[in-house]
Amino acid sequence: MAANESAPLKKTALNAAHRRLGGKMVEFAGWDLPTQFKGVIEEHMAVRTRAGLFDVSHMGEVEISGPDSLAFLQWITCNNAAKLKVGQIQYSALMTDMGTFVDDLLVNRTGETEYMLCINAANVDKDVAYIKTLARGDVNVINRSDDYVQLALQGPNAQAILDPLTGADLSGIKYYRLVHDTVLDAPSIISRTGYTGEDGFEIYTSPEHAEKIWYALLERGGTDEFGLQPVGLAARDTLRLEAKMALYGNDIDDSTTVYEADLGWIVKLKKGDFLGRDVLKRQKVEGLKMILAGFEMTGRGIARHGYPIVRGGEPCGRVTSGSFAPFLKKNIGLGYVPVDVSPVGTEIAVLIRGKEVPARIVETPFYKRQK
Repeated sequence: MAANESAPLKKTALNAAHRRLGGKMVEFAGWDLPTQFKGVIEEHMAVRTRAGLFDVSHMGEVEISGPDSLAFLQWITCNNAAKLKVGQIQYSALMTDMGTFVDDLLVNRTGETEYMLCINAANVDKDVAYIKTLARGDVNVINRSDDYVQLALQGPNAQAILDPLTGADLSGIKYYRLVHDTVLDAPSIISRTGYTGEDGFEIYTSPEHAEKIWYALLERGGTDEFGLQPVGLAARDTLRLEAKMALYGNDIDDSTTVYEADLGWIVKLKKGDFLGRDVLKRQKVEGLKMILAGFEMTGRGIARHGYPIVRGGEPCGRVTSGSFAPFLKKNIGLGYVPVDVSPVGTEIAVLIRGKEVPARIVETPFYKRQK
């Protein structure tokens, strides 16, 4: 390949289906993916009030197996994987030795000595190479990303839509659990996590079954009763922001520690040694200088990634994510600020095109569904 030529965009098994549905396609992490179908606000509100269907097949899946798989995961992640029973899932971080993120991920325990890591699309090659360099003991590390498509069905009507299409007892799948079963007779892993703040399910299955399941879900769910809509990347981003779910590359990266990212609940110092533990233990004792906090704009303007956060006329932090929140009907954002600026109610400003626009630190998550 010539130096000035870029690699062709990867396509999920549903690429043609998205185009038939009129999806507006964009490049994302090397993939050709729909950013929206009918519109960001309409798709966002469908997920909050009815249901939305996402193609997230660009996400990566890495299989960790072997007699020493648990000990290995305990070393490379900060959460306590020993707490997982078969069929349970946990949110965690793939660690550097500085207590920062190589990636954030889901650890799915799929068997007695088998785990599936769900990782971010932009990080697949980097993560797999990194994990393999750390491998020790009797452990197998296999990149299974090409073996799966992943569909995410999210929203209050998700269970009712999926129920007759699967052999699984969906009501028996608790939050952050998974089962092996079928969807339209296709062998699948069905999990219940979500990146939107709503209830819902993920379907991991083989690419050859993708269109059959996609269209069956849209046909069953696309009635007035259920109101299911296909949803693109743009609404996925506004939904996760309302729910204060971190986005790697924006809110977290290899320069921010897990404590600084306000994700201390996934750090289990007492489980034993792991990458970055010494740094995190020291931070916990000495305290933080900066932390990720949520804010809402009280002046007119939308904060965007990279905008300076100002207090008393002086820059003190930076915006990591910001958007209009369609369900809340507010302009909201996340950003790193000094710890003494982080208490709820603190008045700040965001520098937008050279102008200080007032904002206020608020409680997060911005949105929490009623259960």
